[in-house]
Amino acid sequence: MPRSNALRSLAVLFAINILNFYDRQALGAVTEPIRKEFGLSDTQIGLLGTAFTLLYAVVGLPLGRLADNWSRKKLLAGGMVLWSALTASAGLAANYSMLLVSRLGVAVGEAVCAPTATSWLGDLFPPERRSRALAIFMLGVPIGGALSFLVTGPVAEVWGWRFAMAIAAAPALLLAPVLLMLPEPVRGASEGYAASTAKPSPWPVLRIPTLWWIIASGALINFNLYAVATFLPAFLTRYHGLSVGESGFASGIGYGVAGVTGGLVAGVFGDRIVHRRKNGRMVMAALAALVAGPIAFVGIWQPPGSPYASLAWICLSLGFFNMYYGLVYSSIQDIVPPSLRGTTMAVYFLAMYLCGASFGPLITGNLSDRMARRAAEAAGSPAVTEAFKSAGLQQAMYVIPVLAVALALVLYAGSRTIVRDMARRETLT
Repeated sequence: MPRSNALRSLAVLFAINILNFYDRQALGAVTEPIRKEFGLSDTQIGLLGTAFTLLYAVVGLPLGRLADNWSRKKLLAGGMVLWSALTASAGLAANYSMLLVSRLGVAVGEAVCAPTATSWLGDLFPPERRSRALAIFMLGVPIGGALSFLVTGPVAEVWGWRFAMAIAAAPALLLAPVLLMLPEPVRGASEGYAASTAKPSPWPVLRIPTLWWIIASGALINFNLYAVATFLPAFLTRYHGLSVGESGFASGIGYGVAGVTGGLVAGVFGDRIVHRRKNGRMVMAALAALVAGPIAFVGIWQPPGSPYASLAWICLSLGFFNMYYGLVYSSIQDIVPPSLRGTTMAVYFLAMYLCGASFGPLITGNLSDRMARRAAEAAGSPAVTEAFKSAGLQQAMYVIPVLAVALALVLYAGSRTIVRDMARRETLT
């Protein structure tokens, strides 16, 4: 495929991933008004994210297989329309159950994005340029999250959270037709051959040791990132005293700048280091996670009423966390053949979410509730007031730096096996 078509496809898929994460994280920007309107606990707030990711993981496997055997652009366009419509429907929720159902619908639609888009990009860009392409695509995570916070929080403060959720659907009306006009690459084109039209079994990918280390790393990174996306604006509002609009705007700026910077650094240096050592991307990802841990600790540790100092440190850690995508996603494509890329991504999402990633919001929310009750009991208070809920959330967030260290160890272990698995990639077909 000509370079201009490859760049055009990358731009469109990048825009779709921005919308993907904009819609996914919109709820986090309006956590506080939703919590107060429906009288929810932090555990219930966390359950919205956990239920989303569990269903996302389960339906992702058949959709990943479909991405390897059917038109990826038709599948992605259908998923985009579905998730946008269900995001907008949250604005009609009359109770917690209706809100939960709307998020489950978003999960089904969004489950098509990663398997289809990463498989597509793997066929557009050769291995030596793939880290940068995937890093650019995954910039949709911080940019989508940033725009969600920047737009949803201030809009909710002026017009209400329901209207803020409804307007998130609009971009899909523009992106779906553009996607359908793109030429879809032949599978295996970037490696200089057309992949077999046979439908290989997905099970051999489970025999790849590095993939299991990557799955474990995915559980840890997504536990942290989903917990932050769910509770960061609430943390700034509840613990540091910002308004909903202020916390959304500040979170959006910090999240976006840090995430984009981390993603770009990963893309540039990921493609360079692979020429010097084949396991370089995994080693770099491990180092980034190791640095992120203590930085996140400092951000959470800031005293009440220090929103911008806290946000600066937390977002700096997010920059290092976001290096993960360009480095590790390209490593996944290094260890599987083109005909199994969509399936492998679906297996990765299924296993890592079931292994713990989906419980990031729920466990963090439950820890917050427990810590709040403990603080109230220690103070002899019969009621868990907003002050105790503030302290509980701050204490619960210390789980993030602890898991960052575990993430670094897991990624380093994966770097010890990846060279051997790269060498035996074609034996999987």
